[in-house]
Amino acid sequence: MDQVNVDAWVGRSLSDVGGIDQSMAAKLHATLGRSDDLLPRAGDLLPALWHWSAFVPVAHTDHLGADGHPAPGALLPPLGLPRRMWAGGALSFHAPIRVGDILHRHTAVSSVDTKTTASGPMAFVTLDHRIVGPQGLAIEERQDIVYLPMPERFTPPKKRPMPAETTERADMSATLLFRYSAVTFNAHRIHYDLDYARSVEKYPGLVIHGPLQAALLMRHAIETRQRPPSYFDFRAVHPLFVGTSLDICTTEEDGVLSLFTGQRGHQGMQATAMWEDTQ
Repeated sequence: MDQVNVDAWVGRSLSDVGGIDQSMAAKLHATLGRSDDLLPRAGDLLPALWHWSAFVPVAHTDHLGADGHPAPGALLPPLGLPRRMWAGGALSFHAPIRVGDILHRHTAVSSVDTKTTASGPMAFVTLDHRIVGPQGLAIEERQDIVYLPMPERFTPPKKRPMPAETTERADMSATLLFRYSAVTFNAHRIHYDLDYARSVEKYPGLVIHGPLQAALLMRHAIETRQRPPSYFDFRAVHPLFVGTSLDICTTEEDGVLSLFTGQRGHQGMQATAMWEDTQ
């Protein structure tokens, strides 16, 4: 790992302005919505987690790395670990966001942690986001990013069994991954470039985005309770791939809904949804 003063990056921040207009809402609906749902119009409530397309990374193509990610340096530290992934996060929802709202986001680096494990060096960077809309503070969000060395072979973490029977099954295709990459302006090549995913990052296939899995789990949580949660967190525990459908199962205890994605009986992502009357 390159020697950088990681403490100097803690507290770095930036602010930007974004939003989801009716055109982008239509693209998100075509990617994440149900085909029989009404198309969101200007002024309609924005479904939860669609705000991830409101503040997309707009680095010039000349400034992208070989993996498709923007080069580090503006906000994220140059840690010398070439594999970068969105590992998880947590969100608290305070006020609704509507299609067409102008949103203001303030992002700060809250921590940078480096460590050496049995499998090599790794680092975690945590970003805190505050998103404000016309009705005030709308979302507080923690984003966890993990950095790893480039592997010599595919060595996945230990598989964890799905804890319940499948309640929803979603088809996963290269087309869906391409569309989600497009609406989030995510150029990481593991999601659309099969040769790169296999030969460079050593995955056996195209990798299903963590945020896409989280969005599908959020959709399932909303449909289960017929209203959006006030709190949602998620954590990737094993990569999932195109070629096999994505299974969703849930468990519930004391009003807290736990959700899981998986394939072939093992978990890919864990999530928790809570509503105000259960907190």
